[in-house]
Amino acid sequence: AGGGRAALRACGVHNICRLLTRRAHGFYARDAGVAHRKNLGLLRKIMCQESTKFKNVWTTHSASPIAYERGRIYMDNYQCCISSIAQEPRILYQKSKCAKSEKIEDALLLECPLGEMLPNPSDYKASLIVLTVQNWLLRLSADSGEVLEKVYLAGSCCKFFRYLSWDTPQEVMIVKSAQNKLPAAARQAGIQQSVLFYLAVFQVLPLSFIGMLEINKKIFGNSVTDVAVSNGILIVMYSMGLVRLYNFKAILEQFMEQPYDLGQEFNWNGQVGVVGKYPFGLPCNIKITDTPPLLFEASSLENAFQIGGYPWHYIITPNKKKHKGVFHICSLKDNALAKNGIQDMKCCSLEPDWIYFHPDMSGRIIHVGPNLIKVLKLKEVKNHADQMEIAEDFTIVAKRENCVNNAVTVTASGRVVKKRFTSLDDDPEQETFKIVDYEDELDLLSTVAVTQIGADGRAHLDFHCNEHGILLKSIPLKESWDVTYSHEVYFDKDLILHIEQKPNRRFSCHVYQMVCDTARDD
Repeated sequence: AGGGRAALRACGVHNICRLLTRRAHGFYARDAGVAHRKNLGLLRKIMCQESTKFKNVWTTHSASPIAYERGRIYMDNYQCCISSIAQEPRILYQKSKCAKSEKIEDALLLECPLGEMLPNPSDYKASLIVLTVQNWLLRLSADSGEVLEKVYLAGSCCKFFRYLSWDTPQEVMIVKSAQNKLPAAARQAGIQQSVLFYLAVFQVLPLSFIGMLEINKKIFGNSVTDVAVSNGILIVMYSMGLVRLYNFKAILEQFMEQPYDLGQEFNWNGQVGVVGKYPFGLPCNIKITDTPPLLFEASSLENAFQIGGYPWHYIITPNKKKHKGVFHICSLKDNALAKNGIQDMKCCSLEPDWIYFHPDMSGRIIHVGPNLIKVLKLKEVKNHADQMEIAEDFTIVAKRENCVNNAVTVTASGRVVKKRFTSLDDDPEQETFKIVDYEDELDLLSTVAVTQIGADGRAHLDFHCNEHGILLKSIPLKESWDVTYSHEVYFDKDLILHIEQKPNRRFSCHVYQMVCDTARDD
C-alpha cells in the first residue's frame, strides 16, 4: 500500500473525483497553500471539461466608462459598485451622482497584506484608493463606498494631480501630476517653466506619506516628455525616444530635506499648516539639486522599453519609423543583442504587432501578431554559456482560410485583366487576435480572436495551456464585436467579463459565469 501511495504521489492525481475524495479525507489539511493550489487545480479541470459552459448571466449599459477590479464592477465614475461574484450581479453600493468638482480621475484597488498587524479593523478589508479632480486622495471601502481616509494633495506647488500607479504593488503608491504647463500669455511674455511634473509617494496600509518631489528641466533636461516609477526605478522619457533609468529609492534617501507624517503640523516656506489637510496639502520635501547617477539609458521608437527575463534582458525598437514592428532583445548587462534577438513578424496590417515579457515570471516573451502568437524563451547558446539566444517555445495560430481575392478590371481596349492581391494580415474578415492575457491562479493563457463579416463581428475566448500552448477550451461570446471600438475582456477564475465601447460613447458590460449542469438551458 505504501508503494502504491508513493507511486500516486510521483505521477500525481489527475482525476477530479479522486482529488475531491482526497480533499474530503483531509489529505491537504496541514498546508493551506497546498489546499488552495489543489482547489485551483480542481477548478481548472472542471472549467476545461467539454461539458462545462459559460453562460451570459447579466448585461448592463452605461453612458460613462465601466471599470472592473477583482470581482467588482464600477459604473458612473465609481459611484456605483456591483459585485460580479454572486449568481447574478448585485449592487454593493450606489451613491448619488457627484458634482463635476468631485469627479474621480483615477483609482487603484488596495488589498490587505498578509501577515501584518494593521491599526484599524477596516484595513483588513479591500479598499479603493481614488484621486479626485480637486486633488483629494480618498480611501474608500470596496464594499460600501464609505470614506475611510482622505488626504489633500495640492498645496501651493501643484494644482493638477491626475494619475495613480504602483511603484511596488500593494506597498508603495505614486501619485503623479499632469504635465505642468504655463498659460499661453505667460509663455508669450517669455516666462520660463522649469518644473514639469510632481510625484507624491505613499506607503499604503497604513497610508503614510513618504515625500513629494519635482521633475525639473534644469536637472533632467529640456526634452523630458513623461516620467514613471516602477519597482524602485525612476523612468524618464524624452522627445527623441531616449529612456533613462535612475535609482528612485536612492533619490528619496539622498535628496530628502525633512520627513513629514500625515496630520503633522509644519511650517513650510513661511506657511503653517497640517500635512494632508486643506488648504496646505503636501510639502515638496524632496529637492533634487543635482543629476542623480544614471543606471541605464536606451533609445527606442516611441520610448517603448521593457525589462525582464533571466538573466535580465530588455526589448526596444530601433528609433526610426521604418523599424516599427521590429524588436531587439538585448542583454541588460552589456547591451549585447541575443542570438536570434531581432524579432520581426513582417506584418502587413493596420494595427502593429506587440511584444512583452510573460507575466508568469518564467522569463519568457510573448510576441503577438494579427494571426500568430509566439511564446519565446531565453536559453544559453551551446558551448557559449555567456551568450543567450531566443528560441521558440510554442506558437498559437489563428484559424484562417488561405484565400486570395481577385479584382477584375477592364482596360480601355476592352481587355479583361485579373489582378491578384492578398488582404491585410489583420483583415477583419479573417480571424485576428485582439487580446492575449494570463490568468496566474489557473496558469492559463487566454486569447480573444475576432472575425467580422459586414457589421457583425464574432469573438471567442480560448484557454491555452501556459506551459505548452495546447488549446484546452474555446468559449464563444454571444454579443457582436465591433472591431472599430475598444474592448476589454477579463477572465477571473470562473468568471468572464466583456466591457465594450459602442457608438456615441455608450458602454456595455457582459458577464459570463461557469455552468456545469448540462441539463440546464445554456
